[in-house]
Amino acid sequence: MSRREVMLRPGAVEQSTVTPLPQSTPTLPPTPSRVTATLTAVATGAVVLAATAGLNISWTELGDVPGRVVEYLRLMFAAPNWEKLPRALFETWRSISMAWLGAIGCVVVSIPLGMLAASGMGPAWLRVVLRAIFAVVRAVPEVIIALVLLTVTGLTPFTGALALGIAGIGTQAKWVYEAVESAPTGATEAVRAAGGSTAEIARWAIWPTVAPVLMSLALYRCEINIRTSAVLGLVGAGGIGSMLSNYTNYRQWDTVGMLLIVVVVITMVFDLISGSIRRRIMEGARGRDLDRTR
Repeated sequence: MSRREVMLRPGAVEQSTVTPLPQSTPTLPPTPSRVTATLTAVATGAVVLAATAGLNISWTELGDVPGRVVEYLRLMFAAPNWEKLPRALFETWRSISMAWLGAIGCVVVSIPLGMLAASGMGPAWLRVVLRAIFAVVRAVPEVIIALVLLTVTGLTPFTGALALGIAGIGTQAKWVYEAVESAPTGATEAVRAAGGSTAEIARWAIWPTVAPVLMSLALYRCEINIRTSAVLGLVGAGGIGSMLSNYTNYRQWDTVGMLLIVVVVITMVFDLISGSIRRRIMEGARGRDLDRTR
């Protein structure tokens, strides 16, 4: 019987013998070990317990904290003393001036150093050195820098501006080289292929691309400096912080409440203005027009 006859014959499929495929037993993945996670959780809990035990906290007084907070809020904001408002506004202006000067100095220094620390711009040894310096500067708080500068420059607003400028270099330069490294590389490769030097690459390829981002970050640095300038005033750097520290030491809570209101309002207003400018820089006039038509 030919193969064709077998295929056309009724019941030929049922009568044919089909060889079953061998079935392999599925191999289950090994159960993940939770020893590492358990040990990490135990070590973290031990550190937290040790830190809590070393603080010498009086747990019996924790119940009185909410009542004390409410009492001091009543003393500060029930009837604020607005007689010192003109001086408070003047000291606030000094704090804003410190913030602006610190931000300008920080940005002027951070942009070239941050570009040199970016991959593909400066030599490898220079990138390592600069990034290490930036990390060290970021690790030191602004208050510590201000305390060190007080011994050199004295109790002046210039000390606060200098401290804000130095302390901001670490973070601002990090933002700069991260922005440069995340920028599109088309223009950079074109200028390099044309024989451009590192300075020409930075001027004609990188700067036009990252300038809006860097300008936005510069405004954000000024926002941070305005908030920090009030803290620097507590250590004698001048501005609204020094006035706040003095009246707090003399327990004049009605004046302290007025100063806090001024600080909060000025900071919020500047944040709104700076945020609007930063959105305009990033989106451009066309983006603003599109938002209005929606």
